[in-house]
Amino acid sequence: MVIACRVMAEQITREDALTQEGYKHACHIMLYGDCSAKLFGKIPIKHIVLMQMRFDGLLGFPGGLVNPSKETLEAGLSRELHEEVGVAIPVGVDNHISSCLAPSCPRLITHFYIKKMTEAELREIEKAAVATATDHGLEVLGMVRVPLYFLKNGGGLPYFLSHSFISNSRAQLISALQRCGLVSQGNLDKAVRQAEQMRCTHSADPH
Repeated sequence: MVIACRVMAEQITREDALTQEGYKHACHIMLYGDCSAKLFGKIPIKHIVLMQMRFDGLLGFPGGLVNPSKETLEAGLSRELHEEVGVAIPVGVDNHISSCLAPSCPRLITHFYIKKMTEAELREIEKAAVATATDHGLEVLGMVRVPLYFLKNGGGLPYFLSHSFISNSRAQLISALQRCGLVSQGNLDKAVRQAEQMRCTHSADPH
């Protein structure tokens, strides 16, 4: 199940999050790994980072609602992954990165995870997401890879960041790329700056 809300999130600890009464919990994860392929045989891909196109046309990470009174956050996330990508990927507490309160989404706490996998494992997930995932074509329209390279005129990562993301998933992506060292800080700042320029241009275009 995917969650729809647009917010700036206030971080709290995982432990504090689980003590909050009357809150719903949503868990999402960034699956990533190293990649040896080259675009057009010359531009190194370097890393695979998976996201998904949601039913509402927004980009987000795999995951959904979890009920901590019936299952652990991690078990619930693994269950959601089985529905959305066709594989019950093991997720541990060590994969947990952040927990956030979403002020404009009443009584919702979002939990974000990161898990590194092999290129072969990620390719199998992409195949399963189409072949066996129960949510494929319904709540999830397809898996997408985040382009971490730069092309002319803002192509690649800047263009990708200029798209529309659900809730704080864009901020989660940027933070995760920095945390995992998948993009240098200079290039990440450049991509964010160019993406913001594109978004401003698009919003100002009367057509």
